[in-house]
Amino acid sequence: MQNSGMPGLPVSALQEPQTSSVARPAALSDKSQRAAIICGCLVAFAYSANYTNHAPLAPALMREFGFNQALAGFLTTGIFATHAAIQMPGGHLVDRLGSRRVVLCALAWVALGNLGMAFAGAYWQLLLCKIFTGIGTGVCFVGGARYVHAAAAGPRLHLAQGLFGGSIQLGAGFVILAEPRLYLLTGWRATFLVSAGMALTAAIIWLAAPSVSFAAVPPGRLREMLLAPQLWLLGLVQMATFGLSVVVGSWVVVILTKAMRVPATQAGLIGSLVLLLGIVSRPLGGVLRRHLGIRPLFIGSLLMIALGCFALVSSSISLGTALTAVVLIGTGVGLPYAAMFTRAGALFPGRAGAAMGLVNMLGILMILGGAPLVGHLADLSGTFRASFVALGGFSLAACAAVPFIDCDEPMPLS
Repeated sequence: MQNSGMPGLPVSALQEPQTSSVARPAALSDKSQRAAIICGCLVAFAYSANYTNHAPLAPALMREFGFNQALAGFLTTGIFATHAAIQMPGGHLVDRLGSRRVVLCALAWVALGNLGMAFAGAYWQLLLCKIFTGIGTGVCFVGGARYVHAAAAGPRLHLAQGLFGGSIQLGAGFVILAEPRLYLLTGWRATFLVSAGMALTAAIIWLAAPSVSFAAVPPGRLREMLLAPQLWLLGLVQMATFGLSVVVGSWVVVILTKAMRVPATQAGLIGSLVLLLGIVSRPLGGVLRRHLGIRPLFIGSLLMIALGCFALVSSSISLGTALTAVVLIGTGVGLPYAAMFTRAGALFPGRAGAAMGLVNMLGILMILGGAPLVGHLADLSGTFRASFVALGGFSLAACAAVPFIDCDEPMPLS
């Protein structure tokens, strides 16, 4: 396969520093580069809060509108379904129009979705607003990731992409911790107004973000990108990391409370580590990428995840073992993030947004299919043992595919 950005040069021969330089548009000053990274991270924090801002309010919403837990779960399905579906179209839009205008419109879209939630009068209105909001969050992701990829091209690229990814985890985790307290003070409607305010505040700050133009690289053929084996391999790793983390996070609290009789508050705190550890592990992965090739980083991370999943299989697991397993999974799922999306953008510099969108879309498909599959296996067997064997096995399968990812060398330190 030929690299769309460098005709005649095989993708497998590319080293990441070279591909990153292809995607680099124009040098920003250090001050502007830092400002651009901060603005990208603020966007990530504001939009990602919508992944989970309904979850702490589920009991109140069920009482208000009289729906059950299954229907409550569809609120998560609703936002992630459209979030996944818009990844590639949104990435294409960003590649054509640039991040500034597209992300600004997407943040306004997210704000409107939350305003709809705040004034909803029935369950179907809540669900419709979540589906609506997912379009905005999906475009925010590809637009923000594409912006950081262009703004921070060079030695800071992997760390910058890791900080962007960590901010996503921070936003999703922040609302889980903050919303219960806000709900007690103001009620559930006001919490959605706060989410709308977060998106609008990010939009106002985004207006002052440094202008970043993308490199004048021919976009290449869309079909070539869609069929690129390297992107699909990166997507497989995204499924076994981000996708698996959300699946595990959805069920680990149930395991702790039902199988181990851990109090719900402690179980929630332990379970949230699957998500919250990404705040540190995603930037850390960007730092490690400067010292490791992409294959060792991916293999080590996936083995950590598999080990954590298999540790949760035992029927007589202790609390200490469960905590260790969660830490292994939560750390492992974050480390590959920066390398994955930097590589995706570098492979197709003319379609970096769409390429990142394809990789992320595959990870989200794991969430949509994996979470109900884990529950189904638990219903059939009466325990979660088979479910976590399957998740650990999936991580090992992804690990076995890593040698097919094009090899590279650690990045130079200067």
